[in-house]
Amino acid sequence: MRGFIYTLSTVIVVLLGVWAYHEGYETRATEKAVARLESQIGQRHQELSMLRAEWAYLNRPDRLAALVEMNFERLGLVPLASDHFAMTDQVGFPLPVVVVEVADHVFEEEDFSDVIIMNHRYGATTPPRVIAPPTLADDGEQLP
Repeated sequence: MRGFIYTLSTVIVVLLGVWAYHEGYETRATEKAVARLESQIGQRHQELSMLRAEWAYLNRPDRLAALVEMNFERLGLVPLASDHFAMTDQVGFPLPVVVVEVADHVFEEEDFSDVIIMNHRYGATTPPRVIAPPTLADDGEQLP
């Protein structure tokens, strides 16, 4: 019986040694792969910093202004000025054709530019409401 235990212990120790040796080689291979990936990450960071510097160089305002002047006939770009901005209510947007169904009633092609229809879905049982849009003060600021 004692011989069997010694033999079994020796086999277990040998198997554990083989397993530990195998794990050591896998660990070294994984460390090499990690080092290779870290090297690639460093290269990508260098490439990214180079691309950012090139982007900043190409987007210089004086260079872009010269390109706008050279291509004015084809592009029709003009320098941005403060009089190019406007309030959204000053822009002539076309009115959409709206088809709205509220409580089993269909409103077709009506002008809903002054109201907003709130339709509660996903299990809410409250009826739809009509909410007026916010008004603007005389100076263009939105009132609460």
